[in-house]
Amino acid sequence: MTFTAKQIADFLKGEVVGNPEIKVSNFSKIEEGKAGTITFLANPKYTSYIYSTKADIVLVNSDFEPESPIGATLIKVPNAYAALASLMELVNKSTPRKSGIDTMSFIAPTAKLGEELYVGAFAYIGDHVEIGDDCKIFPHSYIGDNVKIGKNTVVYPGVRIYHNCVIGDNCILHSGAVIGADGFGFSKEGEVYHKIPQLGNVIIEDDVEIGANSAIDRAVLGSTIIRRGVKLDNLIQIAHNCEIGAHTAMAAQVGIAGSVKIGENCLFGGQVGIGGHITIGKNSQVGAQSGIISNTKEGSEIIGSPAVPVKSFFRSSVIIPKLPDMYRQLNALERELSELKKKFDTDD
Repeated sequence: MTFTAKQIADFLKGEVVGNPEIKVSNFSKIEEGKAGTITFLANPKYTSYIYSTKADIVLVNSDFEPESPIGATLIKVPNAYAALASLMELVNKSTPRKSGIDTMSFIAPTAKLGEELYVGAFAYIGDHVEIGDDCKIFPHSYIGDNVKIGKNTVVYPGVRIYHNCVIGDNCILHSGAVIGADGFGFSKEGEVYHKIPQLGNVIIEDDVEIGANSAIDRAVLGSTIIRRGVKLDNLIQIAHNCEIGAHTAMAAQVGIAGSVKIGENCLFGGQVGIGGHITIGKNSQVGAQSGIISNTKEGSEIIGSPAVPVKSFFRSSVIIPKLPDMYRQLNALERELSELKKKFDTDD
């Protein structure tokens, strides 16, 4: 599909600076821009590319003012990144959708399916499953007995949803995600580990996205809960009986031990590790590779392992490279002090 700058600006409620009739039919990165494409500038690190990009249209923030001539037509919007997302969503919705139920899928007779579904080949849907309208169940997915899935949810190839779990509306589960596997629960008697049955489930509320090969364990009792709007990257582990607050986002390889409670609107960098039975206050930000071993307050900004306040961490980081010199200076001062003491003792 081809659109003019004016059509795009009208859709985004933006302002055209340049040729309103220039046409584009695809997207590109600003540093790799090509004729006939639209790109965007949101990160100041890429500003230099706007003067050389070959893209015909560039989305920019409303306050952007060029320092030299630009060949591309600009569309000024309040938030260039959000505007790009809106355009890409529009294009995505116009892409033909899969529909229908493949004859090579298995659907239990007791399952209740909504309308306008897609169920791919070799998908398995168990007894008493309920799936809402407009869902997409891709090939080789497994949906266990008594699972409930809301409307407009996408289950990509190879997803495993164990029995009794609940998935909300408008969710996306990427390939390899496992929802509802047993939590890591054992009691030790002597040298023998005895498995503790995991009798709970997982509840995933609306508008949640779960990355590829992530695992969310079922609760021992009750539910492991992922609240509305949570976004999880690939390769994330959430253990049994955790609760992840609404609109929290986690980068790849975050690992969360059992019974952790995380408040709403938190941000986690990659490879963060959180010990068991810890509470993270809402609106907290945790830097990459942080290790958290105690509760944090609302609005905390922490980094390091064990995690410490951000300002303390950076002050310490500046000092660490200087430690060898400081150590030599300290030894020299100790020697001087020792010599002074000897001199004063002799004078006495």
